[in-house]
Amino acid sequence: MGRIIIYNLLRFVIFIALQVVLFKNIGYYNLASPFPYILILFLLPINTPNFLLYVFAFLTGICVDAFYDSLGVHAAACVGLIWFRIFFHTITLDVDIRGTSETPSLGNMGLKWFLPYISIGTLIHHLILIHVEYFSFANYLNTLLSILLSSIFTILLIMLISLLIYKRKSRLLGN
Repeated sequence: MGRIIIYNLLRFVIFIALQVVLFKNIGYYNLASPFPYILILFLLPINTPNFLLYVFAFLTGICVDAFYDSLGVHAAACVGLIWFRIFFHTITLDVDIRGTSETPSLGNMGLKWFLPYISIGTLIHHLILIHVEYFSFANYLNTLLSILLSSIFTILLIMLISLLIYKRKSRLLGN
């Protein structure tokens, strides 16, 4: 159990540092900005209590907000992402699997489960993030384009990171 906590804290520090140092400066004409730090929230153990998930999501978002000079925008988006994660795990995972401390990664769950999990979650995160950040209906097509392009960019980065750290373990859901 202690090893899982240390591993997740180390992952937290690495992904926040990468987001702030590297990915903050990458973008495409203010239309597409990657936010792969949300992989921290996707990879938390399955049996983590909901209260701790919400607290960890809020703290993750506040840490990113501190470096982006945004007032709680990332925190709100991360809390929305955790709401989706809890809902998705409830409807897609068996009761036996929900009791384990496994990480819901590409290696453990397989592509058929992991890709929709990452894609829908990233889209929800970016919907909340960009709507709260812009908070305007002026030039709404540009806002939707930004949501779509940023989501695609982030999903591609998350899948690349997942493939680089892919460990084939016992499949929890099968192929």
